[in-house]
Amino acid sequence: MRQPLLVVIFASFAVLSRASAQTDPQAPEAQLLQGTWKLISYVGEEVPSGARADVMGPHPSGYINYGPDGRMIVIIVGTGRSKPAGPVATPAEAEALVRSMLAYAGTYTVDTRAKTVTHQIDVSWDESRTGGSFVRTYRLDGDRLTLITPASTDPANGRKTVRTVTWEKVNSLP
Repeated sequence: MRQPLLVVIFASFAVLSRASAQTDPQAPEAQLLQGTWKLISYVGEEVPSGARADVMGPHPSGYINYGPDGRMIVIIVGTGRSKPAGPVATPAEAEALVRSMLAYAGTYTVDTRAKTVTHQIDVSWDESRTGGSFVRTYRLDGDRLTLITPASTDPANGRKTVRTVTWEKVNSLP
C-alpha cells in the first residue's frame, strides 16, 4: 500500500518541478527575454472583422524590460504627443497625455513550452489593470521579440482586438 502512495508523491513532485522550471526567469529560454527592448510596432487586429490598425499611431515609442529578478516594467506612448503649452499641463492637456500612453510594472513568469509570458500587474496607469495577470504569446527571432495578446478589450480604443507588439533588443551601454 505504501509503495503506490510514494510513486504518486514522487510523480507529483516531478510534475511540479517541471512546471516551476517552465516559469523560472533563470531558465535558458526565459533568459533570452531578459533585458531592455525598444518598441518597433504596435498593431491591433479587430475581432471578428480582421481589420488591422496601428494601436497608438504609426510611430509609437516605448520600452519593456524583463529583469533576472522576475520583475518587469513597460511604457508605451502614442505618436504625436504634445508638450503642455505652459509649465503645468491644463486638465485637457493632461488628459490627452494620459490617454496616449500605457504603463505598468510587476512580476513575470515564462512558460517555455507554451511560449507564453504572463505579466502580474502590481502598479498601472490604468487602475483597473492593477492586480491582474495578462498572458502574452511570445516569439523570439534574433534581436526581435514579438508579444501577442489573446483577443481582449484594447485599452487604447475599447474594441475587442488581438494586439501584436514587436520589440527590438537594446544593446548594452559600452
